[in-house]
Amino acid sequence: MPPTTDLTLTLEWFLNPDHLPFIAGVMTGAYTQAGLNVTIIEPDDHYDGFAELQNQRIDLHVNEPIHLFEHYAPNLRALGCFFETDGGILMRQSSMDKLKNNQPIRICTPAAEEKTNRIGFEILSRYANQNGFGISRENVTFVQKDFYHIKNLQEDPSLDGAWLCFYNFEGVEATHENLDFTFIDQHLSPYPNFSALEILTTDETYSAKKDAIEAFIQVTNQMTEHCKSEPESARRMYYDYSKTDADALMDSIIDNTLGRLITPITPDASKWLELREMLAEIDIVTLTDAQYQSLWT
Repeated sequence: MPPTTDLTLTLEWFLNPDHLPFIAGVMTGAYTQAGLNVTIIEPDDHYDGFAELQNQRIDLHVNEPIHLFEHYAPNLRALGCFFETDGGILMRQSSMDKLKNNQPIRICTPAAEEKTNRIGFEILSRYANQNGFGISRENVTFVQKDFYHIKNLQEDPSLDGAWLCFYNFEGVEATHENLDFTFIDQHLSPYPNFSALEILTTDETYSAKKDAIEAFIQVTNQMTEHCKSEPESARRMYYDYSKTDADALMDSIIDNTLGRLITPITPDASKWLELREMLAEIDIVTLTDAQYQSLWT
């Protein structure tokens, strides 16, 4: 048995099936067998992990690539993408004519702040332009709600859609609830997808724990393949680790998520080049070539 190294991993938000490779590594004992004592932490805030990395309170963090760019630091490093889903805006089918006629629409979101709203409108605007019509910014209102998108749409008929949706969650749930919808994602609107999760660390932590971090990536790759090939085992581990009861909706979410897990996990600067360009174009964040390439060095 190799000597044990402690590794702390802070998630981007609450525990969910996106994190099944890590859950499996803990539940099967595979991390332990590789000499790793892995602690998974749920943050209080979506961006806590970036500050904790810089303060060297944690070793690893997972978050979306857009936030990797927003929280750029010279020592920040991306180790690879382990999950990618289809993300975008879920519209009621009955509201699509309002969108096409440039009538006022209301979109709920858990983050109705200026930058997030700007990205949401960009997705709708690009969809409109591709389909031969235009929309006005003043006709799109983003309404602050929580993450329970489908529940919000069911309870408030004045809402036309929901923004910051992920198909393996909201798309699956909307289908489960027999909601008639159009999911405006990167397949329908010409924008670069960013609904994915990268594993992040810092130069200092990687130098200090290089062997352990490389072992963590190797085991996580193995656990990803295990979950994808043994979905019943993946479901059981998720319910056991999260201490939640199994239900048909979560089973469907897990099954959809498994097909979106990525191996091998490896740094890839080319993956997010178009996203970098869009974020600079709409004045969200601009990185120089050197800054961008350094994230994957």
